Amino acid sequence: MDDKDRMILGILEDDCRIPAETLADMVDLEVDDIKKRIAVLEENGVIKKYMACIDWEKAGEGVVAAIIELKVSPERDYGYDKIAERISRHRQVKSLRLISGAYDLELLVVAKNIHEITRFVAEQIAPLEQVRETGTILIMKTYKENGLEFFERKTGDRLTYSF
Repeated sequence: MDDKDRMILGILEDDCRIPAETLADMVDLEVDDIKKRIAVLEENGVIKKYMACIDWEKAGEGVVAAIIELKVSPERDYGYDKIAERISRHRQVKSLRLISGAYDLELLVVAKNIHEITRFVAEQIAPLEQVRETGTILIMKTYKENGLEFFERKTGDRLTYSF
C-alpha cells in the first residue's frame, strides 16, 4: 500500500459513492488505475464494506441504542476472541470492542425499543458463562456518528475559531 492508496481510502471513508472519475482527478491517477487499486484493496480485506449512515429518526423509524459494557473471563488460549466472536453474531450488535478500564468489552446495541435491549442483555448476554458483569448506558441522542453530524446548522451559522 502506498500514499495513493491511503489517499483513496481517506476519500472513500468520507464518501464511498464518489465516482471513479472524480476520485482519479483528486489523486492524479487514471480511472482504470483507481478501479484496479480499489479492487485490490477490497480483495485484501482493507475495504471491508460500503455503507450508508442513516438517520432513523428522520426516516420515521424509532430506534434505541445502548452501550453495553461487559466484564468477562478470558478463555485459555483464546483470550477474549472466542466470546467476542460469539457475541458479534447477534444482529443487534452493531460494534464490539475490547477496551481498557473497568470493563473488558464494549458493545453498541440497537433495537426498536428499550424492552428489546433489556431482553437482549438479560436473555442473550448476561447468561453467557464468561460474562461476569454487565453495565448498560442508554444513548439518548446522537450528535455525530462516523464523522457525520446529525444536527443541521441554520443558514449563516459559523464555527468560531481562535488561534
